[in-house]
Amino acid sequence: MEFAVSRQGTTLVTLHGGSDTTAREDAVAQLEETFESLAAEGPLVDWAIEDATVREHPTAPFDPYTIAVAFDVVVTVEAADAEEAGERGAEAIDAALSEAGVESVTYRSSPTASA
Repeated sequence: MEFAVSRQGTTLVTLHGGSDTTAREDAVAQLEETFESLAAEGPLVDWAIEDATVREHPTAPFDPYTIAVAFDVVVTVEAADAEEAGERGAEAIDAALSEAGVESVTYRSSPTASA
């Protein structure tokens, strides 16, 4: 049986930006590009970026911003039941994000499977 498995997470993006707004916009654009690529290649079937906040401001000129970007991602997996689908989906999401270079990911929810 095919299940859609979704998960909410947050990743940290470190980059240089001219202002808080520019840094947040650049972090979102960077993650959007990554998710669009993952969706085109197949692991992700849906995604959304919820919010971007400055986690750490630069401490000196030319230091980078650290931006926390909240997101939702969805994959589809074949499984016998929802519990197995949740496990497979979580593994698929972890693998896809890792292979795409999305680091410092923390999940805000357990995987949710629906048939």
